[in-house]
Amino acid sequence: MLMSLVERDLAVIWHPYTQMKTAQPPIPIVRGYGASLYAEDGREYIDAVSSWWVNIHGHAHPYIAQKVAEQIQKLEHVIFAGFTHEGAVQLAERLLQLLPSNQKKAFYTDDGSTAVEAAIKMCLQYWLNKGQQRTKILAFNNAYHGDTFGAMSVSGRSAFTAAFDSLLFDVEFIDLPDADNIEALKSQISELKSQISCFIFEPLVQGSAGMIMYEAEYLSQLMAHCQSEGILLIADEVFTGFGRTGKNFACDYVQVLPDIMCFSKGLTGGTMALGLTTCTQAIYDAFLSEDRMKTLFHGHSYTANPVACAAALASLDLFVGPSTQQNIDRIGAKHAAFAERIRDHRSIRSTRQIGTILAMEWETGNDTSYFSGLRDKLYHYFLDKGIILRPLGNVIYILPPYCISDTQLDYIYQSIGQALDEI
Repeated sequence: MLMSLVERDLAVIWHPYTQMKTAQPPIPIVRGYGASLYAEDGREYIDAVSSWWVNIHGHAHPYIAQKVAEQIQKLEHVIFAGFTHEGAVQLAERLLQLLPSNQKKAFYTDDGSTAVEAAIKMCLQYWLNKGQQRTKILAFNNAYHGDTFGAMSVSGRSAFTAAFDSLLFDVEFIDLPDADNIEALKSQISELKSQISCFIFEPLVQGSAGMIMYEAEYLSQLMAHCQSEGILLIADEVFTGFGRTGKNFACDYVQVLPDIMCFSKGLTGGTMALGLTTCTQAIYDAFLSEDRMKTLFHGHSYTANPVACAAALASLDLFVGPSTQQNIDRIGAKHAAFAERIRDHRSIRSTRQIGTILAMEWETGNDTSYFSGLRDKLYHYFLDKGIILRPLGNVIYILPPYCISDTQLDYIYQSIGQALDEI
């Protein structure tokens, strides 16, 4: 007897973030179009989380598919040490034009975690190349920067890092800045300034922590203070980049320019993996030397893959077009209106929204853990309604592709309203 796709999967696959002993069988997806995914049994699911925040233009976008198909028939890959190609150069040229004016060089990696790894190594070696030992890193409590060891080290300690905590390097964690603590945070940083190499942060939104949002004014103050103390700034825009917060990049809201920026997720429109780390001329220059030991010894087999660069260039074409910004503004306005409608519901503790990101915190007493029983109830409740939402503990968030229709959004809002009354 022929095995189903799910049976074949369970025989050979280990899924991410999944306790395989207790998890429900995976849903077999056979195709996608726009904001929808279609299962083997014909069911349609609205992808309200953009498939882990990567898909910004919709599934199986014909323009991106065309550009990828054209590229793969010309050049599928070439080693990027000692060689280059048109796609990598053009993508760096075009992206740097969109970024803060001090970003001058692009370093290619594989994904968000490796973009962060490269950024951390740039900062630590920057000081070493200048003859200084600055080995401490500053990061926010509850941060998430990836699952490789360097990225884990600068992420908040949690159940997700517990098995490895003793192996992670020492990081100075601070609270998100606000009107009450900003001066105390500045003092804390000044006391450690001679040890701190860099400050890494998710600008304005801590995604995996529960879509926690904070104000650009106080982030600007914190960034300016770090720069005045000679501390390099790494803006992790892996999640917040490419329109998620309403502007091109979350750093467009702040008044201080970061030294390094990290990108992935929406970079290729969700088509395939690609990471990118950009930096200032000063950081790049610190590695220029007759001494080969000052080289940045970092790279990946698929660095600047031509097919991935073609996907990213096609995604960028779509991103800078007027219809994308119109869709971002449309989604933001609808999110804001829905948040206002449910703000006083008895089951809502709080709502928060910026750009296309809307988060709703369920009232659950003290049970706000990622492993809250409510999380699984809500997840399966929405799946039954044909909506893919992945609650973060007691936080439901909507983060759709920009092509999502008003009808689809209204259906999601309606279903959340029903859940508020029923669960």
